[in-house]
Amino acid sequence: MVVTGAGSGIGLATARAFAAHGAEVVCADIDADAAARAADAIAKDLGGAGHAAQVDVSNIDQMEDFSRNIIAQYGVPDIVVNNAGIVIAGSFLDHTVDDWRRTIDVNLWGVIHGCRLFGTAMVERGEGGHIVNVASLAAFAPSRLLPAYSTSKAAVKMLSDCLRAELAGHGIGVSAVCPGFVSTPIARNATYVGADLREEAVRGLARRGYPAERVAAHILRAVHRNQTVVPVNLEGKIGYALSRISPGTMRALARWSGTIRNPGIGR
Repeated sequence: MVVTGAGSGIGLATARAFAAHGAEVVCADIDADAAARAADAIAKDLGGAGHAAQVDVSNIDQMEDFSRNIIAQYGVPDIVVNNAGIVIAGSFLDHTVDDWRRTIDVNLWGVIHGCRLFGTAMVERGEGGHIVNVASLAAFAPSRLLPAYSTSKAAVKMLSDCLRAELAGHGIGVSAVCPGFVSTPIARNATYVGADLREEAVRGLARRGYPAERVAAHILRAVHRNQTVVPVNLEGKIGYALSRISPGTMRALARWSGTIRNPGIGR
């Protein structure tokens, strides 16, 4: 299997969870050292088979080389988890065109590249498979501080729905996993434009106390049960339900999401 963004957070926890269940895992990350640490830990801690790969998911040339090399060395993966993502937080008017471009390139195009390249190989192999796209609570919960991030994650969810319909006839499942607030390095690593809410966001996710390992368990279950949309943790489930039964409530809540005490950074 292949996991992108496997150097830390949800990606790392997911790689370890699948390795613990016997999967041979390619740990891919833009940070080559982080990918190597993840693969080494799978071997040392779990006695499993982990392989490291460096790739920028937003770069089509790198992704084409990456997929080609993975398939040549290890065969077509049975499972692909498109997890790599970034956050740029701040108001819409503080986002530059480059902020938007970078967010869409990584969060959406990175998923498109992974789905297209590995999905094509799965179809040609003819033995089924599963693709997991890690979206977010932000996919259906608007936030005035995460316009680019939320837009990219909403697109990932819709892409997953479209792809699931297309690939079902080939025995390939597609799941969109939508975590709420998770205690990962994402807030620390985010880019903040306008007001600097980094420390408040980091403290907020730490207080939430929801570990990435629990998200990984949901991803395992999504593959095993071929689930479609998987909201994760309480706020993820409540947000998903409200988005379906009371969209107006979600829009009202979005007006509160830009306060210092509620920076609204999920995933």
